[in-house]
Amino acid sequence: MTTKVKQVIQSQQIVLASRPEGKPTSANFKISSEELAPISESEFLVKNQWMSVDPYMRGRMKESDSYVPPFQIDKPLEGGCIGEVVDSRNSEFNEGDIVLGHLGWREFWKSTGEGVTKVDPNLVPVQTYLGTLGMTGMTAWVGLNKIARLQDRGTVFVSAASGAVGSIVVQLAKEKNCRVIGSAGKQDKIAWLEDNTGIDAVINYKTTNNLVEELSSHAPDGIDVYFDNVGGDHLEAAIEVMNDFGCCVECGMISTYNATEPVSAPRNLFKVISKRIRMQGFIVRDHLDDRDEFIADMVPLIKANKIVWEETITDGLENAPSAFMGLFEGDNLGKQLVRIA
Repeated sequence: MTTKVKQVIQSQQIVLASRPEGKPTSANFKISSEELAPISESEFLVKNQWMSVDPYMRGRMKESDSYVPPFQIDKPLEGGCIGEVVDSRNSEFNEGDIVLGHLGWREFWKSTGEGVTKVDPNLVPVQTYLGTLGMTGMTAWVGLNKIARLQDRGTVFVSAASGAVGSIVVQLAKEKNCRVIGSAGKQDKIAWLEDNTGIDAVINYKTTNNLVEELSSHAPDGIDVYFDNVGGDHLEAAIEVMNDFGCCVECGMISTYNATEPVSAPRNLFKVISKRIRMQGFIVRDHLDDRDEFIADMVPLIKANKIVWEETITDGLENAPSAFMGLFEGDNLGKQLVRIA
């Protein structure tokens, strides 16, 4: 049902109060209100229903050059969101349409349609477009298919394997008949992977005394692809166990995001040369032209129940900062979402 709104509304939003030093704290965020003027010709108004919080957002809280501009102090944060068009003066977007955008961390936003995508709410639950059928799933798909160029029956190591991206990587690799080894830091996450994804082995990185030895024991013939979500000692172990001409897919390095001093690992980076390892970082936004191929691959797998996923849901826009901070404590299983309405 379409929500009726006034011409001028007050929109609650979360702004960056200060730049974190180390792990973010609640003091780095504050909630404020913004008055939105009536929409103009060609504009439409969206009321957010869901938003995503993701580790990459930590990088945007730093005052540094990156592939996207940093968040600004006292300005609302941004991120993936799903909402309903509640008022429109744009012929391409009608009231009641469900849309995917990038202006999360707020209740309402206006747009002319640039960078906004209509989604089908009957295909999957709408929040899935922030996860498995969104940038999260596409990150996993691009990393394996476009970066690693994964071949059937290889051996794949996935760090943070129970996370939003990692859990999809595991299942897509299994669809190619690969042996898949993952890492996770909590027993419930390990159990979920073992019960739901077909993973061959899971390493509890918090309890192992030697990550290299344990990875080697599960991959006696070496690994061919490492899908990196963690960096640090995981990357070091992957390089050590990797076969000649293997590939490190550099998606994220969450272990370093809150570092206040340079990290030591990987200390064996020189082996990239001797093993002729291909190491490539990637940003999923560079592959948006592949979205139709991604959707064509994923939808049949979802309909056949060959791809499963978990969501950790936090209710209330005001609780978005705590949901974000929880990412760095390993609180989430699968995709971390905030339900705004």
